[in-house]
Amino acid sequence: MIGYLIRRLFQAIIVVIGVTIITFILLHLLPGNPIRAILGTHASLQAVKQLTDQYGFNKPLPVQYFIWLGNLIHLNFGFSYKQNQPVLALLGQRIPKTLFLVGVSLILAILLAIPAGMWQSVRRNKPDDYVGTGLIFIFYSMPTFWLGLLLIVVFSEYLNWFPSEAPQDQLSLVSQLNGMVLPIVTLTLVTLALFTRYMRSSMLEQSIQDYVRTARAKGVSRRAVLFKHILRNALIPVITLIGLSIPGVLSGAVVTETVFNYPGMGLLFYQAAEADDFPVLLGVTVVVAVATVVGNLIADILYAVVDPRIRYVS
Repeated sequence: MIGYLIRRLFQAIIVVIGVTIITFILLHLLPGNPIRAILGTHASLQAVKQLTDQYGFNKPLPVQYFIWLGNLIHLNFGFSYKQNQPVLALLGQRIPKTLFLVGVSLILAILLAIPAGMWQSVRRNKPDDYVGTGLIFIFYSMPTFWLGLLLIVVFSEYLNWFPSEAPQDQLSLVSQLNGMVLPIVTLTLVTLALFTRYMRSSMLEQSIQDYVRTARAKGVSRRAVLFKHILRNALIPVITLIGLSIPGVLSGAVVTETVFNYPGMGLLFYQAAEADDFPVLLGVTVVVAVATVVGNLIADILYAVVDPRIRYVS
């Protein structure tokens, strides 16, 4: 296992570097000029040239990348053009809030999806299974921004149960939890739909295996077969899905945070994209890439915990 983890760590470093190279190139291919975005369209040529030299935009693109990568190794993510702060400080302020939103939503989705998927597999082709499948398809196909706006209209505008805007400071996250309900529900419903459908399919696939028929032939109760045999094996592909879904959940958090004006990393990314703030965009990309790699590694480790037949050879 140790050898496997070391090998995966090297692979993770290569993946993160590859992501930064692609992102760096794509950002510099986008239309627009970050210097003009900082100084405005009426800035003098002398001011533009001075700031271009200061930030190194006059150097070749590979040189700019390696300078940025060297700073990144020393945890220097650069300086935000628009917010006039170090990118690392901005990320330090926003990451805990995004982790709270994503973490709570992901945990709720998992806790709800497992029993919901089990129930649908047991009630296969029954009216409640059809209703559940219909709801899943609705939430799965509904864009995140549309679901968020729909919840705002219903529960904020008409019923006036929850505020339409998320809390803006750290104290509010504790003292005004009602402001977090709609963002969490939005992200949970989108994630829940995928997990529930996958859990149902996995349960149905395991229920027709030979070991299940053997257990039933031996007189094992239906409840024991469901929980001790089918469920444990059905969770194996779901665990992989959880690890692979982290990028999707984080991208959903970008939309959710923007809709509810939630001051997390997603809103920071959106604001940076509007302002051509390259250092912030690169910083957020690195964080998301690391989170994706770590999520997949955790999923692989949990694989071995759930299924004792799986052993990683160094």
